[in-house]
Formats: sequence, structure tokens, C-alpha cells
Amino acid sequence: MVELKAIIQLENVHLAQAKNYLEAYNIQVGLLINFGSTSLQFKRLENQKFVGDPFPLNQ
Repeated sequence: MVELKAIIQLENVHLAQAKNYLEAYNIQVGLLINFGSTSLQFKRLENQKFVGDPFPLNQ
């Protein structure tokens, strides 16, 4: 999952929102990217509650 923002500063509420997306859609890893500050900001997020597929299609 990649979430793009254009805000002055990333705050905890933005991290919480991205983590909720990861958990709600059972996605393992996400990126939160902010283009709105004077320099690029990004955070790599990992879903601690990720449940892998017990029957992967690529066997």
C-alpha cells in the first residue's frame, strides 16, 4: 500500500491512519510518503497483525 500526502508535516494521526489501512485490508507492508514539506518525508510501515495466505496460489 502506498499513501501519498501533501501536508506540511507528517503527524501521528497520519501514521495511525495508514496502519489502520494495512490492518483493515490485511496488507503486510506500506509506505507513507509526504511531498508537502520542504524535503520529502517517508515512513515504511509494517502490519504486525498480518495474516499470510495459508494456501498461496504460486506453489
